[in-house]
Amino acid sequence: MSGNRWAARALLATSLLLIAPMTALPPVAAATPAAGPAAASGTQAATVPLTDINVVTTQVAFGLRRPVAIAAPDDGTNRLFIVEKRGTVRVYHPDTGLAADPIIDITASVDESGNERGLLGIALAPDFAQSHVLYLAYTALPDSAVTLARYRMDDKRLEPLLSQEHSQENNHNGGQLTFGTDGYLYMSIGDGGGSGDPFDSGQRLDTLLGKILRVDVKRACGSLPYCIPADNPFVGRAGARGEIWMYGGRNPWRFSIDQADGSMWIGDVGQGRWEEIDHLKAGKQAGANLGWSCYEGLEVFDQGQCRTDVQYTKPVFTYSPYTGGCAVIGGLVYRGRQYADLVGGTYIATDYCSSTTWALREDGKGGYTWGELGQMPTQVTAFGATPSGEFYVVNDLPGGLHRVSFERAAPTCRVKVKAQTWGTGMTVDLTITNTGTKPIDGWNLFFRLAPGQTVVSDWNTDLSQGSNVVIATNAAHNGAIAPGASVTMGYLANHTGDASLPSHFSLNKDACAVG
Repeated sequence: MSGNRWAARALLATSLLLIAPMTALPPVAAATPAAGPAAASGTQAATVPLTDINVVTTQVAFGLRRPVAIAAPDDGTNRLFIVEKRGTVRVYHPDTGLAADPIIDITASVDESGNERGLLGIALAPDFAQSHVLYLAYTALPDSAVTLARYRMDDKRLEPLLSQEHSQENNHNGGQLTFGTDGYLYMSIGDGGGSGDPFDSGQRLDTLLGKILRVDVKRACGSLPYCIPADNPFVGRAGARGEIWMYGGRNPWRFSIDQADGSMWIGDVGQGRWEEIDHLKAGKQAGANLGWSCYEGLEVFDQGQCRTDVQYTKPVFTYSPYTGGCAVIGGLVYRGRQYADLVGGTYIATDYCSSTTWALREDGKGGYTWGELGQMPTQVTAFGATPSGEFYVVNDLPGGLHRVSFERAAPTCRVKVKAQTWGTGMTVDLTITNTGTKPIDGWNLFFRLAPGQTVVSDWNTDLSQGSNVVIATNAAHNGAIAPGASVTMGYLANHTGDASLPSHFSLNKDACAVG
């Protein structure tokens, strides 16, 4: 299976723009990473280049109704729990398939109106094998409030614990739930919906909108059916909600906590120019400001929401929807054993529209190596992992469950870059070689330009630019490339000071080697 396998270097120290001056965040005790197989396996990181890895998916179940989340009980049953937006949870077993009847049905409590409301998230209690208790996130009837509830499977009892008013718009509900290595429950809530943060929720601390929360659901405190951990960063601050762990989110639909090191990976859906992935280490999370709506990605979005006395956390990876994407789907760090030699310690995510599989690795120098590993099924909404760390995904309207695997495969194309630069201009020639075994009959070459570069003209191609993304299509005379053969195309561009060259390319959705 061929697919996009772009690879490049994304340095934390490099920013497209200056950000506001920084002030220290309040100190907080760091969570201790969990012991056990997941933590132990996390010590081994794969070194195979991302350009040499493809993702492969195998559909194992059909007939789900808008599935949005996966949970895997660590109880020896090998079951997967699959959340359906309408308010049900179905069971899949690799031997018997998808059970016809739901194991949980809270449809009478769930508002699934609009595209984004419904039952949205699930997290199993750490002692689920004994307690049979789990937690659900959903938009509730009758007022569409984003709600966290405890569900006791033994007596089918739903116990609402926390709610946030969310009636004005039906989008940006968040709804991810996960337990951290500290035993607390983390939950995401979007900014209240609409467009452009109309309620200025992202930067406000008096609302749970646009936040990631951290609560202790094992106990009740006073009038609350849960407790707010004493080391939450805004406990005791006048006008602030103590449940807030991080703020400045737009719609952090899916985030995960790596059980090997306690770090958090967040996929925050963008406004329209940038999708972003954030990575925050344990000890660096409390009080972190993800930027919205001062920032979208690395660009200022609303100067009126920016402050000079706040530290903003930069995303470690951004991409433009001009690549065909529309909503980042945050994933997981691979801690399984079957593909540890290929993707051990690698974070895997995707996009709801483009289905691109993104992979990120820390490079040990304060930055990240990233790549594209191919295509997921269309409209993936969530990742899940078995207790042994192997991946599954679900996709929305097709209603499928897919097992995820990885394979090693060499790129089938190579691009050589030659350039001349002067003043505020540059010419770039690209030689495309078919390194595969099959002839190419018609091609589209995707690549990215540095900020401030604008294509003025092109040759031997029909080229278009959207944001920083370029799509170069073959001309009438050079659409065929035989195995081992090459074609050359090029473009003239203006720049505003950054004359760096494209470093990664995709030809017909297959990543190319460079050089």
